[in-house]
Amino acid sequence: MKPTPRSRPFHQVDVFAGQAYRGNPLAVVLDAQGLDTATMQHFANWTNLSETTFLLPPEDPRADYRVRIFTGSEEFPFAGHPTLGSAHAWLQAGGVSQSDDHVVQECAAGLVRIKRDGGRLAFAAPPLTRFGPVDAAVRRQLAAALRLPVSAILDASWLVNGPEWIGVLLESAAQVLALEPDPAAMGDLKVGVIGPHGPGASAYFEVRTFLPGDAVAEDPVTGSFNAGAAQWLIGSGRAPEEYVASQGTVLGRSGRIHVSAEGGDIWVGGDSTTCIRGTVLL
Repeated sequence: MKPTPRSRPFHQVDVFAGQAYRGNPLAVVLDAQGLDTATMQHFANWTNLSETTFLLPPEDPRADYRVRIFTGSEEFPFAGHPTLGSAHAWLQAGGVSQSDDHVVQECAAGLVRIKRDGGRLAFAAPPLTRFGPVDAAVRRQLAAALRLPVSAILDASWLVNGPEWIGVLLESAAQVLALEPDPAAMGDLKVGVIGPHGPGASAYFEVRTFLPGDAVAEDPVTGSFNAGAAQWLIGSGRAPEEYVASQGTVLGRSGRIHVSAEGGDIWVGGDSTTCIRGTVLL
């Protein structure tokens, strides 16, 4: 017999944008104690957002809280905008971290440090669990999926840190913005595409990320992909140790991802705004 639903604090947070309603929304259930996996997954499907998170007491004594992250169809061990949005909601709801310097989030991928950078939060990119060039067959599939000649792909690499991203580097931001992917050719690939802007632009890179399905879904702003891309591009000397990436432009968003390499860590930050605050019956 399922327990009777009760009122739980709930926030909807816009992440990776300085202006509300221009980033990537996240639903956050701030007290998920007693909810089973099926209920969480059903609610995440109902919200119809890219991700919904559920906050719980930590199991690891080093963590300040534990989070479970769901898309509409599956649970992720880690994701970027849910990490920042959950930390923002937890702090706004009165959460107090054990450390003055960091919030420590526990998720299925392990512990993730989140630092305050003025009014902005940033997470330390988790290590890549799969990293390296894609093979020739996958490269051909990527070219077909992006409707590009194979020669237009400067580089392509696995960037798996929870979601199984493949990063594709193009010559310019203009090429990235012009993409019209082919869903049939995309298959089950999760693809993030990145290209540099020219001198004087407000962002160093333009990013777009595509998810498989009957029609290709484009994510407005993607922390996990940007974390992997930063490790790849900074590590290979293609990006400076500090830069801003823009994402969501084609969707009418103005996402901004702030990346910096400090002392062996890659920090991925963005602004968050709570747009809805209330309760939900679960």
